[in-house]
Formats: sequence, C-alpha cells, structure tokens
Amino acid sequence: MNDRSYSFLLFKSLYQPSIAFEELAKVDPSPFNILIRYSIWLLILPPAFSLIGAANFGWRLGAAEPLMLPTNTLVLVSVAYLCVLIFGLLSTAFISRWMASTYGASTSLGRHVALITIVGEPLAIASVAHLYPDVFVNILILIPTMIWSMYLLYKGIPIVLETPPERGMLMASSLVGWLLVAAVSLLGLSVMLWTLGVGPLLGV
Repeated sequence: MNDRSYSFLLFKSLYQPSIAFEELAKVDPSPFNILIRYSIWLLILPPAFSLIGAANFGWRLGAAEPLMLPTNTLVLVSVAYLCVLIFGLLSTAFISRWMASTYGASTSLGRHVALITIVGEPLAIASVAHLYPDVFVNILILIPTMIWSMYLLYKGIPIVLETPPERGMLMASSLVGWLLVAAVSLLGLSVMLWTLGVGPLLGV
C-alpha cells in the first residue's frame, strides 16, 4: 500500500471505520510517513482555527466582553497549542505501543501512530468551532465529537492491533485514563503559567 493509499485509508475511517480498521490491520505503515503526510496537517487545524477566531472575535469565556489579545500573543498561544498536540499524539502512540505487549497487541509503531491519528481525526475536524471561540459553542460541538473519538478508540484497538475484544477494551480504557490525566495536568500547568505572567494576564 503506497502513501496515498494510507491517506485515503485514514480519511475512510470517518465514514467506514470498521473497513478502514480491517485494512489498516493488514499493513505495517511507516510512522514517519503517517506523521508527515497526514497527522501533522490535522494537528495544524485546531491552532489555525483558534488563531483566526480569536483574532476576529476574541475569546468568549463567559464574561460580558470577549478577551482580545495582541496578534503576537495569539501566535505564541497557537504555536504552543500545536506543540502540545504534537506531543500528545506522539506520547499517546508510544504509550499505546508500550502497553501493547501487556494486552497481547501488535507493537507496530506505524499502526499505533495511525490509530491515534484516526481517533483524533474527528476532534481535529470539529475544531472548526474554534473559528468562533465561545466556550458554550465549542463545548456543544466538541463533546459529541469526543464521544465519537472514544468510540473509534474502543472499536479500533481490537481490530488494528489484533488483540481480543476484552483485552482491547481494557487497553482502550487505560489509554483514556492516560489522556484524562494528561488533560488535567495540562490545564493545571497552563493556569499556573498564566497566573505567573507567562501568557495572557488573567487577573487572578
């Protein structure tokens, strides 16, 4: 399967996930090619949408007036956002591979990178909500999308990584636990840095 086929296969996961997972289980893709030709472009979407939305409408965090930030600050926040997303994808793929031997799953790094990319794909596309960075609007769109991503994770692990469904469920649950811990840690770190003056001044 060539690189274009990989890209088509990953897009196919949006509307025929079971077939896409079965086809992915038959190959051993290069993790570098998946990252460069597909993953990175998805990861760019949320920071780009966020930058455009915040520059035009400001961040609406529940206050009466939107939070408007200078362009250089918005660019800095967007770059940091992209770095966090890249780190999140790679770290989750490596942790998934590390867990694989425990659950009798495939240790192909390319499959793990492709699977985590597929799981994050709906969230990347739904980040179009960032074009209007209102908390309520984004929650309304991203929570159902997150449920769809979790479905893809639980559905994909047994098929792509060739492990029994009961082990796949346990492995998926372990990855969800890792993602929740990482998300809470990131929020805590962000608040700490912002209150110390690294980033926008929140007045707290």
